[in-house]
Amino acid sequence: MKRSIDLLLALIAAIPLLPLGLVVALAVKLTSRGSALYWSDRVGANERIFRMPKFRTMKVGTPAVATHLMADPKSALTPIGGFLRRTSLDEIPQLWSVVAGEMSFVGPRPERPQFVSQLENLLPYYAERHMVKPGITGWAQINYPYGASTEDARQKLEYDLYYAKNYSPFLDLLILLQTVRVVLWPDGAR
Repeated sequence: MKRSIDLLLALIAAIPLLPLGLVVALAVKLTSRGSALYWSDRVGANERIFRMPKFRTMKVGTPAVATHLMADPKSALTPIGGFLRRTSLDEIPQLWSVVAGEMSFVGPRPERPQFVSQLENLLPYYAERHMVKPGITGWAQINYPYGASTEDARQKLEYDLYYAKNYSPFLDLLILLQTVRVVLWPDGAR
């Protein structure tokens, strides 16, 4: 049932987001050199690695490290990269991952393999979050602010495990509605 809902939502979302995505891709190409898309390896359900697309927000040649580890992350952004991140427009290509069955609309955010192996060593039960498909949005994203520390990862893990154990269509609907609120009214974002 969840897969059918994901496909239906992807079809509905594609109607307004496909033209918008084409505009964003063109804007990325016109304001910086390189591809409009950035693909990164992520860990999905059952710890399977998949390639997740996003619109490129960083300059070509920027090292593939977490933004919080950079000395000056703003200097690595493309001219429209900050805007794309603030508005979550960089996430539009992830609809492809939903259609391909690698992601769901709702689930734990997929992490890079190197972070997963580190966090599995530091946090008991971290691997349990991979018993469900990762999502474009999730319970942790709407309930906990962006963070980059091990303690932040521990807090987000609690939300991810709650979601994995208590999944229901109603909970997914609640998360989707809260995500729309956060995207449309960023002042309410955590």
